[in-house]
Amino acid sequence: MPRLAIPLSDLQCRTAKTRERAYKLFDGGGMYLFVKPNGVKTWRLKYTKPSGKEGTLIIGNYPIVTLSVARRKRDEAKALLLDNLDPMEEKKKAKIVAQRAALLFETVALEWHADMSRRWTEGHAKTVMSRLRTHVFPLIGQRPIAELDTHDLLEITQRIKERGTMDVALRVQNYLSTIMRGAKRARQITMNPALDLAGSIHAPRTVHRPALSLNRLPELLHRIDNYNGRELTRLAVLLTLHVFVRSSELRFARWSEFDFQRAMWEIPDTRAPIEGVRNSTRGTKMNGDIQMVPLSPQVIEILERLRSLSRFSELVLPGDHKYWKPMSENTVNTMLRNVGYDTSKDVCGHGFRTMPCSALLESGLWTDAAIERQMSHKERNRVRAAYIHKAEFLEQRRLIMAWWSNYIDANRHGHVTPHEFAHPVGDNITALQKRGASKRG
Repeated sequence: MPRLAIPLSDLQCRTAKTRERAYKLFDGGGMYLFVKPNGVKTWRLKYTKPSGKEGTLIIGNYPIVTLSVARRKRDEAKALLLDNLDPMEEKKKAKIVAQRAALLFETVALEWHADMSRRWTEGHAKTVMSRLRTHVFPLIGQRPIAELDTHDLLEITQRIKERGTMDVALRVQNYLSTIMRGAKRARQITMNPALDLAGSIHAPRTVHRPALSLNRLPELLHRIDNYNGRELTRLAVLLTLHVFVRSSELRFARWSEFDFQRAMWEIPDTRAPIEGVRNSTRGTKMNGDIQMVPLSPQVIEILERLRSLSRFSELVLPGDHKYWKPMSENTVNTMLRNVGYDTSKDVCGHGFRTMPCSALLESGLWTDAAIERQMSHKERNRVRAAYIHKAEFLEQRRLIMAWWSNYIDANRHGHVTPHEFAHPVGDNITALQKRGASKRG
């Protein structure tokens, strides 16, 4: 029969002296005050776990945990044992719940962003952070992540949808889903409230940038040649058609990037900033790489004419009034509208990338990989992307750029299909004419 302990008094606890070795003062029911040589006094409970093994529960330090409080906690532990629950395990669970209750959504989101930023470009990381700070943190940033439900997350995306920015709403929904999925895996939440967000936003129908069909290329060239506005603008549109790079790649181009002896334009991934001009550091979208654009004789001629018009600017396409700033991003489309095109339906500046891509593929002369590399399209195969070099397919790409410029010239007086131009047969090849057009003599 176990020895019955005489209950302790608060005076005994308070006046218990330190000894050379730690000792115990029993209060009964398996609970005792453990007195260490350094003077620390701790309430402990010795008990038998539901598994049959012995366990020791640390209740707390005296006098922070008073005698009466320690007894109450002992009784609570005994009640758990009656329900076949281990009080030590339940204490750990309660600690995790308390930690979850104190963990703010913003804290988790910032950790996720820091981790993902190692894989993102600097620009994309800034965009994601801006969206979180604008749309998400003001609503749920300072709330415990464990108390958030699906309705809280839906409120965020719904507000963005009401502004009409459906694409941003979709992206923010993806951020929320990814953050919550990571929190679930890290046991920071027990349920993922983002699971039911699926289907709440429907992606807008993809609208491709308008581009003229190749049989209208002669018409386009005629309108460009007869444009009576600013000559630099006309040459900019013609240059855009010949080199088919992205708008920012051309607008922010510097003369220092061109090597006329090698007939090569090397677009860096980052450029020196221009004071007062947003995004002027943009280069090629091939992050960490240089986009090489071989220059055809026609392009070199256009560039020489541009150089004579902008002798005092380091920019290839300076603005009309401030030569140290680049041409407006709307200039190309404005000219296209001035010569009679609807840039929302007929053709826009970005459509100048679609036309050469179609012609090059239709010609059958070049590999898809070489065309994709010259178009500066991002390689989706990550293994292959790791080995892509800036000069890959360079000889093919020199021929591609020369062929495209020659094809443009061949269409000045009538349409020739890419296949016909690439595979002439005999000396009797003539340009196709529009229906109803009179035959040329």
